[in-house]
Amino acid sequence: MAEPIRVVVTGAAGQIAYSLLYMIARGEVFGKDQPLILHLLDIPPMVGVLEGVVMELADCALPLLREVVPTTDPAVAFKDVSAAFLVGAMPRKEGMERKDLLSANVKIFKAQGQALDKYARKDVKVLVVGNPANTNAVVCSFYAPSIPRENFSAMTRLDQNRATAQIAAKAKVPISDVKNVIIWGNHSSTQFPDASHAVVTVGNAEKPAVEAVGDAEFLKSSFVETVQKRGAAVIAARKMSSAMSAAKAACDHMHDWWNGTAPGQYVSMGVISDGSYDAPKDVIYSFPVEIKNKQWKIVQGLSLDDFAKSKMAVTGKELLEEKNEAMAVCNAD
Repeated sequence: MAEPIRVVVTGAAGQIAYSLLYMIARGEVFGKDQPLILHLLDIPPMVGVLEGVVMELADCALPLLREVVPTTDPAVAFKDVSAAFLVGAMPRKEGMERKDLLSANVKIFKAQGQALDKYARKDVKVLVVGNPANTNAVVCSFYAPSIPRENFSAMTRLDQNRATAQIAAKAKVPISDVKNVIIWGNHSSTQFPDASHAVVTVGNAEKPAVEAVGDAEFLKSSFVETVQKRGAAVIAARKMSSAMSAAKAACDHMHDWWNGTAPGQYVSMGVISDGSYDAPKDVIYSFPVEIKNKQWKIVQGLSLDDFAKSKMAVTGKELLEEKNEAMAVCNAD
């Protein structure tokens, strides 16, 4: 069997981590023959809860889990890790705007970037889940200059999964028969869920999603709005944010980054923008990507209509504003 890899999960006593840790330790992300050492980071007031999580992981009797390292010290948490799930952040509560989160959370991600830079492996894959995820990922990367910028990404896979589920329901097909739904831009209410390049298997034939759904107006209106506002809808219903679905999406994201995408399929990831599709450069923007040998590549040459371009410009503008605000907060420290 392979040598164990070290994986850190921050906010490890929190709700998302409660679902996430089990999925990782079962082998659903890095493979069924890849042993793991899990590093669990949280803040000092959560130490008691963290101890309970450690007990539960032990009681799951998971064959791949070689060791669990609970800690409140970033130097311990990020030491020699190959993958990082940065989940810990102040959560959004009902009625809160994402911008309310920004000033509190960018300071967390500045400190974590510095710790990654100092202690993690240089080939570490860093997935930012804590919101505002795209901007937190930019900040984290900026403060970890010795790690390639391509190794930092923000999670828009939850949005992709939500969008895929909406298309599957509308086309009356299983989830597995829908592929290549795209999320462009920010993991926020400005994101643009785009089904114009998606493909649906109906019977034994692949059809464009537009044809399979048979409702072009739906794809430009309630489909987009439902995905954009789904997080807020879950909070309104549960009185807590999306935890189980976020954990599943984090696993999907890291699984594909680690293992690659199937030929002809792409996934959405918030990655450093090179200006493709007129997105602003040097922000973390969600693009469709193909992945091979743990390296992502933006899918090029997709045609976009004026409706798509206008939506993408709005989300790009928001990302630039967030980045500038975040850097001002960091520089004021």
